Amino acid sequence: MRVDLFNFDLPEENIALRPASPRDSARLLVVQPGSQPMTEDHSVLDLPSFLNPGDALVFNDTKVIPAQLEGVRKRPGGQDVSVSVTLHLRSADNIWHAFAKPGKRIKAHDQMVFTSADGSMTLEATVAEKREGGEVALSFNARGGALDEALMQVGHVPLPPYIAAKRAEDDRDRDDYQTIYAREDGAVAAPTAGLHFTPRLFDALDKAGIERHFVTLHVGAGTFLPVKADDTDNHKMHFERGYVSEEAAAALNAVRARGGRIVSVGTTSLRLLESAATDNGVLQPWHGETGIFIQPGYRFKAVDVLMTNFHLPKSTLFMLVSAFCGLDTMQAAYAHAIKTGYRFYSYGDSSLLFRKDR
Repeated sequence: MRVDLFNFDLPEENIALRPASPRDSARLLVVQPGSQPMTEDHSVLDLPSFLNPGDALVFNDTKVIPAQLEGVRKRPGGQDVSVSVTLHLRSADNIWHAFAKPGKRIKAHDQMVFTSADGSMTLEATVAEKREGGEVALSFNARGGALDEALMQVGHVPLPPYIAAKRAEDDRDRDDYQTIYAREDGAVAAPTAGLHFTPRLFDALDKAGIERHFVTLHVGAGTFLPVKADDTDNHKMHFERGYVSEEAAAALNAVRARGGRIVSVGTTSLRLLESAATDNGVLQPWHGETGIFIQPGYRFKAVDVLMTNFHLPKSTLFMLVSAFCGLDTMQAAYAHAIKTGYRFYSYGDSSLLFRKDR
């Protein structure tokens, strides 16, 4: 499909730079294809009223790490050059794939040095491989847990570009850009649909008889990359690592067997569930990397309802929600959201999307 079909104009004032406070006070746009009215304006706190006892919410419990590194690239016999690195996929206990800026002059075997703000910690890396588009593989001088600890000291929260361009990261972001149930270190971007949940909302869902289950997909920085191709068939997705446990798969299959609905909290949970599902919709325990690209024409196998934030124009995520509800439906829903002042992107408001009939 033509990428420009997924474009729309978004005013700057609709881009959220801070989350709603409290988190569950964010607005919730409910979209039900084929219904009249098709869209309804609500609050995230109203979520339980749209679900049935026995439905199951599926959350991505990945935890954002400080994956933004600022340092210098050492030049033999020359002047050091500032470099900014965003980690996006770990491939070994000391190797991360990353996007580096400026990236054109980086070469294999180049040395990089990153230092904490107070100067107490230094982390070094060697460029093990240079790839296209500023992507590199970095081999660090620390491994496993020692590398994790060093990143906590040296790294910064990797705020999305549309926020970082307008303000610097601060101490609030370490809490704001993390779900309350995050537990598995490895993401470099938050599963932002989950940022709206609070203990108060969890209590309300429990009282409504809504189940909670967890999967893990370590979100990569590739989620922020624009689609540069003119046709969706020519776009290459970046891979992300995740897993669905045997217990989670069995529990969700039981939900479906008794007539309950699987409600994905976020596109990351959805992409993982769809990667783990067989053609007839049975979820299997799953572990590995997924680069699944969902666009209109895709047949959904596992997910019935999707809760998600509002996404960028011409992004793979807007393509995904267009596949879920229909392109015309989502164009109309986003036009309504923009007109009525919904807040977009990672710190913005939410939507609850019901899958269109097959």
